[in-house]
Amino acid sequence: MNDYFGLGLVAPRLTPVLDPAFRPAVLANRAWRELARQSGSPVPVAFALEQADGSVFHYRTEILPATHPRAAGNLPYLERLAKSLLWLWGGFRLHFQGPPELATALQKHYDTHPAGKFDSEVIGRRIYDRPIEVVAVAELPPARANTAPLGRHLDGCRIGFDLGGSDRKVAAVIDGRVVFSEETVWDPIRQSDPEYHFAGIMDSLRLAAAHLPRVDAIGGSAAGVYVNNRVKVASLFRAIPPAVFQSRVRDLFLEVQRAWGGLPFEVVNDGEVTALAGSMSLGANGVLGIALGTSMAGGYVTPEGNITSWLNEVAFMAIDYAPGAAIDEWSGDAGCGVQYFSQQAVGRLLAVAGLPVDPALGLPDKLKQVQAAMAAGDYRAAKIYATIGTWLGYALAHYAEFYDFRHLLILGRVTSGPGGDLLLAGAREVLAAEFPELAARIEFHIPDEKDKRHGQAIAAASLPRLHP
Repeated sequence: MNDYFGLGLVAPRLTPVLDPAFRPAVLANRAWRELARQSGSPVPVAFALEQADGSVFHYRTEILPATHPRAAGNLPYLERLAKSLLWLWGGFRLHFQGPPELATALQKHYDTHPAGKFDSEVIGRRIYDRPIEVVAVAELPPARANTAPLGRHLDGCRIGFDLGGSDRKVAAVIDGRVVFSEETVWDPIRQSDPEYHFAGIMDSLRLAAAHLPRVDAIGGSAAGVYVNNRVKVASLFRAIPPAVFQSRVRDLFLEVQRAWGGLPFEVVNDGEVTALAGSMSLGANGVLGIALGTSMAGGYVTPEGNITSWLNEVAFMAIDYAPGAAIDEWSGDAGCGVQYFSQQAVGRLLAVAGLPVDPALGLPDKLKQVQAAMAAGDYRAAKIYATIGTWLGYALAHYAEFYDFRHLLILGRVTSGPGGDLLLAGAREVLAAEFPELAARIEFHIPDEKDKRHGQAIAAASLPRLHP
């Protein structure tokens, strides 16, 4: 229960009511670093994550000396850390400054372990066009970060859209004023024909265009990784065969742009737009945005008000190291955030909570029934939200080891209604009890119900800059 392949685990002070086996990643990592210091001879190690645009990001830590009786835990500690860095920051090459045998073991993980091979395929080959490579080095390459302003352009007549796994949202905006917003139910994740996606997107855009005198620009957000409006990885297109993905989906948004006459068009990860929406509404920077919906999305606006070339795919970051932690059905890895902060989390907690819901229902309808039960005062529904809230508190402390943020914006259907209030209260309670320094620093921001449902589409409208 308190061991992850030799890495010591720590029971949380506050136990999730429906998940007593939960073992937070942040507590295990902090305890391991403290154990290394207590050994009297901690071994400094460092990662440098290299990206295709030349960006290089550093992360330094300490591990046990090889002679320590618990040194076997060094590898799982570094592997879980590398996974976090890869999914949050991105990169195809991991420069490793430390014992060379650990670099060799990490490379073997990405070459042979199913979860490691998934990371190498998706992050390496599909995003950066090459497999993940671990290189032992004596000195790290110099750090270099490429950042750029994001959005905040509201002049003219614009359309903003947000593509979720259960609905798509669209807004028509004139000089920063919303004149129309709508959402439409759809089911893209199970569709193998990309024409379904194209037709749905075009339908929403036409719906918004009918409320504008003209269309000057279109901005959009969706779960996944997008580079220059090209689809690299996206759960919305998960059911599409690889060959069809390459021939049609990869340039789907360029096709949409052509259909609208080549006007200014930008599509980015929905988490980035979550963070942008928070930064714009707050008039503040240093914002971490998290959307708890069909899946889980994250985005980050730096203290300077820019975005980085980071992936911010918090859905795949492991926040639970417990043996028997929930398995993500896509990556095959355990303890990933998507199973804790999405409709999937609600769905898998139903049986544990003892809340009777028709198992034949889809996850969106199951969530609606849990929300209705919560509104009616059902204690079983309250346990579901309380559990997610406790998970979230420990996850936020984990994110704070990688992000410099002062403002946390929470969006998504899972946070709607009174259950969302209970969820956030649970997260705040964890921070106050276990991480008081973070509790004093981080401000929580929860948009009102209208903003929760349409805020991302509105912020997305601000993404493109109009042509001179």
